[in-house]
Amino acid sequence: MTPHTTTNPTADHSSDQHFGGTTAAAAAVDRDELRNEVRAKYAAVATDPEAEYHFHTGRMIAERCRYDMDAVDQLPSVAIESFAGVANPFEHRALRPGERVVDLGSGAGMDSILAARAVGPAGHVVGIDMTPSMLAKSRATAATMGLDNVEFVDSYIEDVPVADGWADVVISNGVINLSPDKAATFREIWRLLRPGGTLQFADIANGRPVPEEARRHIDLWTG
Repeated sequence: MTPHTTTNPTADHSSDQHFGGTTAAAAAVDRDELRNEVRAKYAAVATDPEAEYHFHTGRMIAERCRYDMDAVDQLPSVAIESFAGVANPFEHRALRPGERVVDLGSGAGMDSILAARAVGPAGHVVGIDMTPSMLAKSRATAATMGLDNVEFVDSYIEDVPVADGWADVVISNGVINLSPDKAATFREIWRLLRPGGTLQFADIANGRPVPEEARRHIDLWTG
């Protein structure tokens, strides 16, 4: 999949005109059931990263996604082994020292930790995830590495506990497709970004309409 970089030139945080309404997918799927299934799937990835999944994990997929492997290999293996991204959100634009970053669906923390090292001590990174075992893993890794410019918060990507306009950059890697309400997610991204801020995300997109019955099928969401 291809990473996308989008700049928000105006960031009118009072307006829903750009991402208004509730998606049909949100109406079709049971939100709580989907979240529970996604949480269970990625809890398994956190605790057993070597198991077989419908997606690849770890260093091998990071290399396939064209990450800077010199930077990846400077991280402890525990920060890499549960990585399950679909592309490299940093490929088209490197983060800059001092930037403030929100990582939606931070998982075991590889992207957030790479971001924290890129923005340096003057910057800050907030990783958002809803899976306790992933949060425990990312927090432990950050503590082991002595990083005090990154934190990991238990929340949904549709409702992020970060102030309006706080972020210079929002990143995400293979997670927006799992949201039961993508319109709400993009409204939240718009709210988080400062004027002129940037969304850098990598994800899975379907160019064809999805039948309503398929949208209700939890297994088709989670694989």
